[in-house]
Amino acid sequence: MKNRLSTLTVFLAILAVPLAAHAQGKIGVIDANSALAATAEGKKASNDLKQKYIPRQQELQRLQQEMQALQEQLNKAGAALSEEEQARLTRQIEDKQKIYTRSSDDLKTDATADQSEAVRRLSQKMLHVIGEYAQQNGFVLVIDRVQIPVYYAAKDIDITEEIVKRYNDAYPVADAGAPAKPAAHTAPPSPAAQPK
Repeated sequence: MKNRLSTLTVFLAILAVPLAAHAQGKIGVIDANSALAATAEGKKASNDLKQKYIPRQQELQRLQQEMQALQEQLNKAGAALSEEEQARLTRQIEDKQKIYTRSSDDLKTDATADQSEAVRRLSQKMLHVIGEYAQQNGFVLVIDRVQIPVYYAAKDIDITEEIVKRYNDAYPVADAGAPAKPAAHTAPPSPAAQPK
């Protein structure tokens, strides 16, 4: 029993030596999401994604307006219309609603995938910048305040602004302020072309 206790004490002492050496290092805190969004490349990526999906959002608005116009026509003329005409208008509304729902779901899926890919790509670069900064400045630990609850952190250990500056220096963006050209998007097929 005494041997085990001695062995455990020696083992803990061996572990404590590197920990004591590292205790001399600094700890940093960063808001990685804010840092990514604040970089020139992050702003450009966000703007590019917004521009890319404008045509599809406009198409959804157009479909919604067409559905509203058909619904208003059906409501206003309702009783005066023949049953066949009412059924035709109702089918048109339903067909446009199916296209709208499908297009809206596709837009959300595509936008989420593009955003995830952009964040993944930027995050890899950000991790590289953080790692270099931490090594150059004697940090032994850098914590993302969004991922790990931080209840208090002194201002002087928050490295978010410095990391954004270094990221922008390491990965400059040519023409970061210019908006991207929207991507061409073909309109969904008309209801008549949709299989029933």
